[in-house]
Amino acid sequence: MSRSGYSDDCENVAMWRGVIASATRGKRGQQFFRDLVAALDAMPIKRLIDGDLETAEGDVCALGSLARHKGKSLVPDDTYDYAKLGATFNIAEQLAQEVMHENDEGAPWRPHHEKEPDEQRWARVRAWAAKQIHVLPDELLPDVAPPPRNPGEPR
Repeated sequence: MSRSGYSDDCENVAMWRGVIASATRGKRGQQFFRDLVAALDAMPIKRLIDGDLETAEGDVCALGSLARHKGKSLVPDDTYDYAKLGATFNIAEQLAQEVMHENDEGAPWRPHHEKEPDEQRWARVRAWAAKQIHVLPDELLPDVAPPPRNPGEPR
C-alpha cells in the first residue's frame, strides 16, 4: 500500500471517484488547486520528491510545497494522517490522498529500477493540478465591443 492509502483493492472505486470529483469541484477544492499551482510555481527549484512530505535536505512533495508556501509546518508522521492533512489544507482528506497518489504514482509506468526524475514529477504534477482548476466566467477576458459608429458614417 502506498502512502496515499490506495491499494489494488478496487472495491467501491466508483464511490471513491465520486468523492474525489465532488471535493475537486467544490469551492474549497478549487481554492486548494489554485493555491497548489501557485506554490509549485513559487518553488525556486522546480522538482518534487516522492514518498515523503519533506526530506532533511528540504526537498518536498506537492503537499509539502503547499505547506511551505503557506507557512504551515508538517512533521513526517503527518504523511499518513489524512484527516490532519485535510484540515491543514481545508480540503477533504480523500483529496489529500489523491494528491499524494498523483505525486508518487501518477507517472506513466516504468520499470521499478527506473525512478521518475524529480523535475519531471514537478512538471507532471503541476500540469495535473492546473487541469483540475475550473475557470470561472468572471475570470475570462471580457468581450471587447466594437467602438460606436456614427450614424452618418459608411460601413
